[in-house]
Amino acid sequence: MDTMRDRFIAITAELLDSDPRLAVVLADISAAGFADAAVRHPDRVVNVGIREQLLIGAAGGLALTGLRPIAHTFASFLIERPFEQVKLDLGHQGVGAVLVSASGSYDWPAGGRTHMAPGDVALLDTLPGWNVHVPGHPDEAEALLRHATAAGDSLQYVRLSVHANRQARPVEPGRFLTVRRGSGAVVLAVGPMLDAVLAATEGLDVTVLYAATVRPFDAAGLRAALGDRADAVLVEPYLAGTSAQAAHDALADLPHRVLGLGVPRAEHRHYGSIPEHLAAYGLDAAGLRQRITGFLG
Repeated sequence: MDTMRDRFIAITAELLDSDPRLAVVLADISAAGFADAAVRHPDRVVNVGIREQLLIGAAGGLALTGLRPIAHTFASFLIERPFEQVKLDLGHQGVGAVLVSASGSYDWPAGGRTHMAPGDVALLDTLPGWNVHVPGHPDEAEALLRHATAAGDSLQYVRLSVHANRQARPVEPGRFLTVRRGSGAVVLAVGPMLDAVLAATEGLDVTVLYAATVRPFDAAGLRAALGDRADAVLVEPYLAGTSAQAAHDALADLPHRVLGLGVPRAEHRHYGSIPEHLAAYGLDAAGLRQRITGFLG
């Protein structure tokens, strides 16, 4: 199976050939993958080098000319490092763009803390108007990328990962998908967390929802899935509790409990591997089973 990043490069190169409004702005990351596209479209494939603030500023400038820019680099360099430019050059100027990241929370442990961004979605939550997609499979990444590039002049963030589920799901932007039905609590798995959540909840009387888009948050879908117990568990591949407030807002008129699971704020200062990071965060199947059953009693 190709990775989400591989699929992004292939599909974006194809879209550049078919849509003269699209432009790609890079900061060295994945530049080799766009070498052929840059030859075909030298005015619409721009590599600014390791200048992430300029990456976003250039995307904002292209958007002001009427183009639909796609800006791409690692998540820590796309959201965290140039956050002021994301806030001002895109949001404050009232222009749209598609930000596509790679190597999010724990994708490249050997890269160390500089290459990890578990707080990226929470950081975007401080700004208005952002649509956030967290695909769990390359096929979902392709579908969500095509949606994001065609979504007018909106602000879209597509968060790619090498951590993936074994199979793609029929995702629909802004809607949660029911994967397993039960009569008790609801467990919402985001993006690549679905396989572990399904294994962790095997035999439990819970409903499992799947989200490949977390903003907008499907409040109606969450409420419709609830049984007699208004208990919700959110399992996200980034900062724990990122979507907890959205869930609380969705259930504001009901007595309810929400457990937010994800990457903790405390740092694990060992490189390790993706499975080792997931186990350390309690996000593998065994850790999730223990924490979910403990919460539900």
